[in-house]
Amino acid sequence: MLTSQQLQSFKQTLSGMKKELEERLDNNDHYNLERGHAHESVGELSSYDNHPGDEGTELYEREKDIALSQHSDYELESIEKALQAIDDGSYGTCKKCGKEISKERLEAIPTTLFCKEHSLDQTVSHDRPIEEEVLMPPFGKFDLDEQDESVAFDAEDSWQEVASWGTSESPSDFFIPPTNYDDTYVEYEENIGYVEDFENFIGNDINGENITVYPNEQHEKFEDALDEEGIMTTFGDLPAYEHDPYVDDDDHKNH
Repeated sequence: MLTSQQLQSFKQTLSGMKKELEERLDNNDHYNLERGHAHESVGELSSYDNHPGDEGTELYEREKDIALSQHSDYELESIEKALQAIDDGSYGTCKKCGKEISKERLEAIPTTLFCKEHSLDQTVSHDRPIEEEVLMPPFGKFDLDEQDESVAFDAEDSWQEVASWGTSESPSDFFIPPTNYDDTYVEYEENIGYVEDFENFIGNDINGENITVYPNEQHEKFEDALDEEGIMTTFGDLPAYEHDPYVDDDDHKNH
């Protein structure tokens, strides 16, 4: 059981902690969170002309300020509860099991109201910057399961559409540099509106029969790409037992 002298000592310690914390919050304007938007704290009016890297740095600093602010608020609340416990005579007794809290623990953590076994300091913050709303579904994740993959216009398609109008990247940022500055975004070579290249010039009837090739610009590019690589399909050359039926009759007779 704590003596009145020990209680008075803990009360002075807690009062000093409270005063110091309140002064620190006043001096830093509550980590600049009193301002409406992160831009105000750095003197910016808009993100329009800012590099994404700079925006990322500012967002990180904003996240850190929110975490520090919440920690300070939690610490201030704990101090006030501890002072209230001293006033009502419950300080030094665990609120969970009713056992006496060791003096050594109180000296290490004056704000605690629980013994070591029942400590509740497991708070997980769910406060996030408003700028992170773009990370929420559907833009927070993509369909990674190919079996359930959506073919609708999703977040990835939305990004590619925006990126096609220009990004901060240059050809030197790519392992295989694109030949056109309009293609300086991730997966610029991905087909839009179709999956396989041949879907633009191959067709069939309603029953899936009478497969027909419709010559067009995409067909010419497809054939040129195959000829350049010396293959007959985009998956590589055909095996020997499938190769002969594709050889022209004239070439076959000559051999």
